This record gives sequence, C-alpha cells and structure tokens, in this order.
Amino acid sequence: MILILIGIGGIFAMKMDLTIRRADQDDIEMMTQLLKVLFSIEEDFIFNEEKQRRGLEIMLEDRENRCVFIAEYNSQIVGMISGQVLISTAEGGISVLVEDLIVKEVYRKRSIGKELLFKIEEWAALKKAKRLQLLSENDNFPALNFYRHLNWNDTGLICLNKNDI
Repeated sequence: MILILIGIGGIFAMKMDLTIRRADQDDIEMMTQLLKVLFSIEEDFIFNEEKQRRGLEIMLEDRENRCVFIAEYNSQIVGMISGQVLISTAEGGISVLVEDLIVKEVYRKRSIGKELLFKIEEWAALKKAKRLQLLSENDNFPALNFYRHLNWNDTGLICLNKNDI
C-alpha cells in the first residue's frame, strides 16, 4: 500500500508495510488492549479485561462462523475487526454481524479501517452472506461518516439489549 502525504514541502509517497490477517491466540493480548480503546469511546460498554479476553478466545475457537482480522503495520498490531455469521429471516439467508472495528488513533486516516472492512466483506462473500450489519454509537459522527462514505446505509432500527438473563 502506498500512502500519499501532502505537506508544506510538497507531495510525498510512503510505502506502508500493512498486512491484514486472521488473528490467532497469540494476538489476544494486543487485541484486548485495542478493545480497551474501543470501549472507552462507546458509552454502552465497560472494559473488563477478563470478559474481553474470554470473548476473543470464543471468537477464535469457531473459525467457520466467526472471524477476527488484525491489521499489522511494521509488525505491530494497530487495528482489528470481527465478524459473526447470523441467519437473517428478512434476507432468507446468511448475514454477518460486524463488530470491534478499531484502529489505534495514531494510525487512523491511513485507510487501515477501510482495508479491515473490505477484508470482512471478502470473508462474508465467501460465506455467501446477503448482508453485513453493524452498530455504531449514534453520536460517533466520525465513525458514522466513515461508514456512510463506504456505502453503508442508515436504518430505521434501534438496538435494544437485556443483560440480566
């Protein structure tokens, strides 16, 4: 990937050593730290290292119906995204729930988030998914604008949850 930088001294091209790959057990520690950053942005979630670690372990166990991709820049994990297969009666087939898209702040605006989303789309296409869906904070305007720019559509639905089951 080539990153074009425009500055006072002119236009510069910089090769980014970016790799998007499936996560494995060895990545859990760093992914847990990324989730800590993500949950600091999202009002509805409270970071709990033990819970997030356990959730990641479960995600990594079922490689058929769940996936986690990480972005590595110069061998350092700088972002992640996850996806899970669901069955949609509305679509009459498979849907993929996208979660946990986060890129370290210092690496944002370098198309890393876009590349992670494209990777999930590729995975969903292999699963023959008819739709991708995700949730975003309704006041996280940078994220909403990012998704809309990539042709994600708003819906009239709202998300409800129930925790005491």
